[in-house]
Amino acid sequence: MQRRSLLAVAGAMALNPAQATEPVDVALVLAVDVSRSIDPDEARLQREGYRTAVSDPKVLEAIRGGMTGAIGLAYVEWAGGEYQRLVLPWTRIGSQVEAEAWSTKLAEAPRASLSWTSISGALNFSRRVMAESPFEATRRVIDVSGDGVNNSGPPLPEARDAVVAEGIVINGLPIINDRPTFGRMPPVPLDEYFRDSVIGGSGAFMIVAENFESFGNAVKRKLIREIAGLPGPVYG
Repeated sequence: MQRRSLLAVAGAMALNPAQATEPVDVALVLAVDVSRSIDPDEARLQREGYRTAVSDPKVLEAIRGGMTGAIGLAYVEWAGGEYQRLVLPWTRIGSQVEAEAWSTKLAEAPRASLSWTSISGALNFSRRVMAESPFEATRRVIDVSGDGVNNSGPPLPEARDAVVAEGIVINGLPIINDRPTFGRMPPVPLDEYFRDSVIGGSGAFMIVAENFESFGNAVKRKLIREIAGLPGPVYG
């Protein structure tokens, strides 16, 4: 079977197909952990966090405050080295109507939960998604959220360095979960792991979600900072 591009596979889900090289202030890939350490309630809280954040008035204010007043957004879910999925393809968001349409599509998209955690696989996949962006972006960012360390797929340093070498910034949203992952606690505190091993590129930062209940607020803060390109410390 002829191999199709990531965007072609997901083309039926497009919300407002963009013209090639249409300008946006930032092209942003949201790469979201759906490994088995995240139960159905936590997966729902993650989805709701992104849905409400993207359509939040303060996030829309940040979007409209940019030079072009729009962003390009793609939503990826990932688990082990064998599973990465483009849930919502590249979409231009520059208005409340477009943001709410995106949020509705995310609510309707089916969810999956699979074993293991491959941040490296998520970064490699997100880099390919970024390469197929139809937008001319001033900045390119991959936003990785998750509640565990890399335990599947290629080595993480190689994947991170390949992304950064292309001028893409990797920001992080570690979710501090007090439950062991597959019966084991992380070898290092997760915020330190994301700081040292996941984020990268000029101005890279992370915002820690203390638990899944606080995830939505952390996402909103993070999106505002990413969209506005605000400088600041590694810990947001």
